Parts: sequence; structure tokens; C-alpha cells
Amino acid sequence: MIKFYYAPWSRASIILWLLEEFGQPYAIERVDIRAPGGVPESYRAIQPNKKVPAIMHDDTVVTERAAICLYLTEKFPGADLAPAIDDKDRAAFLSWLVYSDSVFDPAVAAKAHGLTYESNDYSFGTFDDMLGHLEKTLSERPYIAGDKFTAADVQIGSGINYTMNLLGALPERPAFKTYLERVTARPAFQRSAAMDLAMAKDAGMAGAA
Repeated sequence: MIKFYYAPWSRASIILWLLEEFGQPYAIERVDIRAPGGVPESYRAIQPNKKVPAIMHDDTVVTERAAICLYLTEKFPGADLAPAIDDKDRAAFLSWLVYSDSVFDPAVAAKAHGLTYESNDYSFGTFDDMLGHLEKTLSERPYIAGDKFTAADVQIGSGINYTMNLLGALPERPAFKTYLERVTARPAFQRSAAMDLAMAKDAGMAGAA
């Protein structure tokens, strides 16, 4: 059984979608990241920065979205959510898993907060470089790593959906919109989005009424 440390409308929503894609049994452990007093110190035993998501599987804790994606694809290869080791798309799959966390996410956050900087100032580079790379890739192929949907599309698809449609930090581009139509039509996305909204309502979060 997978124990999933989760908070609604957070980066953990990405892993909620991923778990629905795998179809493996999991139990949700709610973590109130928005509590007035903060997340309890005891949670550091699971996630050192008291963030979500995290999972525990057979007494093994895994944190960070890219690591969780890779761990689950290796543990449950039957779900076919990752190219095989010798597949030509394997390198792109690994690259985009990491790119989502290490470049896309921080570059968008810097843009949303109005941070002005040069490319060499931060390891993730500029927003414009990230934007160009993402648009070029999705203009050339149907999924982020190639011709098949993978766990990397959960990462990138969630990121584009949130930052373009909800945050408004990513510009609307035809390649992004077409890609989103494709990945968000998946039943696992639809289920996870409904679950995420229901749990946000249950938590009394603004905008979830």
C-alpha cells in the first residue's frame, strides 16, 4: 500500500493524478500546509522541509515529485508510464522529469513574483529560455518525451495547466493548449481533478465553493 502525503490544491495534486494513472491502492494522509501554526514538526521525519508531496511505500519514504514519478514507474512497470531503459525516448523522459522541478517550476515562480535577473544568476536560467524550449518541444511531438504519454506528462501537463489557466504566468500558446486538451482528457486526470476539488471544498479553501 502507498501512503500519500497530500494537501489539496498544492504540488501534491500532481502526484494525485499520477497515482490515479497507476491504479495501485493508496491511502491519503492529509497534511495541513496552510495551518496557522504551520505543519507539525513531526512531519519533518517524512519531508525535511515539511512540504508535500511525499509517499511511503513498504516503509520507504520518497520525496520530490521527479523522484516519486521515477520510483513509481520502476516499481510498477506494468502501467507503462515510462520508456524502457533502452528506449530512444528514455533520455527525454528523464530530462523532462527533472526539468519540470528544476527549471520550469522555479522559472515560472520567479516570473510570477517579478524577479529580474540574468541567466547565470540562477541555476534554472531565464523564463524566456524555458518558454522557448517548452513550446518548441510540444510543437514537434504529441507528448513531452515522444509519441507516448508518460509520467513526465503528468508533471509538465499539471505545470502548464496551473501556470497558464489558473496563475496566468504562462502565456497561452497554441502548442500548450493543444497539448493540454490531449492530456487533461485522460480519465485519471478527470478523476484526480474532481477529488482535488472535493478535498479543497472539504478544507474550506477559498474558490472551492
